[in-house]
Amino acid sequence: MYTDGSSRGNPGPGGFGVVLISGHHRKELSKGFRLTTNNRMELLSVIEGLEALKQEGQQVVIYSDSKYVVDSVEKRWVFGWEKKDFRGKKNADLWKRFLKIYPRHRVKFTWIKGHNDNPENEHCDMLAVQAAQGRHLEEDRGYEQ
Repeated sequence: MYTDGSSRGNPGPGGFGVVLISGHHRKELSKGFRLTTNNRMELLSVIEGLEALKQEGQQVVIYSDSKYVVDSVEKRWVFGWEKKDFRGKKNADLWKRFLKIYPRHRVKFTWIKGHNDNPENEHCDMLAVQAAQGRHLEEDRGYEQ
């Protein structure tokens, strides 16, 4: 699974892109929001990708150019934040959503450098940017409220 998020301005309009690949199967997801942040879109791309998996217990490798997301999980910071009920942490709504879907699969994160000629990462970025530029942007309720 390749994921990416993007926002024009921070905060500003934003979107995410996901490419799910399993054997010969490929599925792309994207969505745009009228006001959000880049970190929210990076995290939401991972959540939406995991939620799109039809069977539990999947072995999933997530390729992301977001140090925020990758380090938060791989260095286990998010689990400490959870124990403190995310006090003082941004994006608590999305981290809580992530922690509901994360244990349903065997997930490994791999950080990849963004905008570095990785075709799938570049494609995810294009999906995210196009979604952010769409005509019918949704409300990011967790951010706007």
